[in-house]
Parts: sequence; structure tokens; C-alpha cells
Amino acid sequence: MSMNPPSPKIPITILIVEDDEVDLMTVKRGLALRKIANEVVTAKDGLEALQLLRGDAGRPPLSKPIIILLDLNMPRMNGFEFLEALRKDQELHSTIVFVLTTSKSDEDRARAYAANIAGYIVKTDAGRTFSNAMEMLDLYWQVVVLP
Repeated sequence: MSMNPPSPKIPITILIVEDDEVDLMTVKRGLALRKIANEVVTAKDGLEALQLLRGDAGRPPLSKPIIILLDLNMPRMNGFEFLEALRKDQELHSTIVFVLTTSKSDEDRARAYAANIAGYIVKTDAGRTFSNAMEMLDLYWQVVVLP
């Protein structure tokens, strides 16, 4: 029985969609503490995130594969509106999204999972729980084979 060598890992772009500067810095710090060296791009709301993903305004689209860390409560286009637009877009519909939110609402969680998210992380669970979430994300893109 022969085993094939592991295929080389493709660099993954991390898109953080977050309007709160303190929360954004916390997520970035969590990624840095885990020594996650992936390219990190940020957007302040769903509208800006879609522009980055699609390459609107004369810019090229973000390099794929992409994993999105998405807040739900944002101005202009919130996380749910973003997920709806993302899932309707033929080029972007299979993009991996983790919701990273303050909402502990069962309704929000169910609604997010109905939009085919990969995970729902409550960011108010600071400290060890948040560190575990960053560790899980790190392991996720090291282990999972992306298209």
C-alpha cells in the first residue's frame, strides 16, 4: 500500500469583514499569536467585502482560495445580507465563511448555518475560548483540502 505525498498547500487569503476597530485588532492579534502568516485583507462591511471579492472599482479580485471571518452586525450591508449576495454569486457561492460575532442568538446562529457557513464563533467569549477558536481556524486550513 503506497501513500501519495501530501499535495503542496495553496496560500489562503483571509478576509475579515468587521466594522469595529477593537474587534478587528483582536482578531488580527489572535492570528498573529498563532503565527498565521496568511495574507489578511479587511473590509468594514459586506458591501466593501463584495467589492474586494469581485474586483470592483478597477481592482483585481482577491486571490482564491479565500476564507472569510464575518461579523453579522455592520452598517450598509450586514452579515446576513452579505451571505445572501455571496451565495447567489456564481463565482463566490462556495466561499468558506466563518461567522465571528457577538450574537449568541439561536435565531442568528440558525439563520447563519442556513446560509452554509462553516462555523459560528461568538467573539465575546474572550480569552481562552477565543484562543481556541483561532487555533481551530489555523488547523482548519492546514487540514482541509480546498478547491
